[in-house]
Amino acid sequence: MLSLTASELERYARHIVLRDVGGPGQQKLKAARVLVIGAGGLGAPVLQYLAAAGVGTIGIVDDDVVSLSNLQRQIIHDTEKLGEPKVASAAEAIARLNPNVRVVPHPTRINGQNAMALINDYHIVVDGSDNFATRYLVSDACFYAGRPLVTAAVGQFDGSVTLLKPFVQDDDGNYINPTYRCLFPKRPEAGSIPTCTEAGVLGALTGLVGTLQALEVIKEIVGFGEGLIGRMLLADTLSMHFETIKYKRSKKNPLNGDSPKTWAEMLETEHG
Repeated sequence: MLSLTASELERYARHIVLRDVGGPGQQKLKAARVLVIGAGGLGAPVLQYLAAAGVGTIGIVDDDVVSLSNLQRQIIHDTEKLGEPKVASAAEAIARLNPNVRVVPHPTRINGQNAMALINDYHIVVDGSDNFATRYLVSDACFYAGRPLVTAAVGQFDGSVTLLKPFVQDDDGNYINPTYRCLFPKRPEAGSIPTCTEAGVLGALTGLVGTLQALEVIKEIVGFGEGLIGRMLLADTLSMHFETIKYKRSKKNPLNGDSPKTWAEMLETEHG
């Protein structure tokens, strides 16, 4: 367990007085390594709140640069960073927010060839991507790597968040938790759902949903509360209505179902 310095004790004082966090919980945060996929609308608040919370190492995967249209929602970046790689802009912002956090920039797009190498180096993964191909890839890779995944998505005015730990087994070696493919068995066809570029997205919505992701990550690291395993939190900000739906493991899913595939098979059939 990593010890906390005097300045860290003061910085995280409001965490430390929480019975469910305390000093041991803050030490867990300091020792944690979290990989964030995407430094955009969802990734921005995730990165800011994880850094503020004292997560010791944060990896950022993004191959894009900051553009003016990003700034309506991607609040970790600012006007002076236009044209700069998002991983560099985010790293600079985190350094200003909390110099105790180590940032590892990965200026690349996650794909079938590099996913396992990236994910294996971290304890937990957060998916802030904006497309289904990446969501399915990341969720599949996290299963084979045995890493918890907090994944989310946003529409124009609505969003969703869930926690995936489908690699967990009971005492008899049986898988008990659902996968992303149990929730969404069939990947939508490319172009069937408008992107935020095409349909638009409310900027503050991404802040809300990304913050919920960060909260789930902190709970998972420290070990308090009830995580969103087998549950998806839905937020409709037009009516300000929140609800939780439950979903179960499907024996038909190709990861931990009755006819499981290997990572190599998934790469060949799904992520080639």
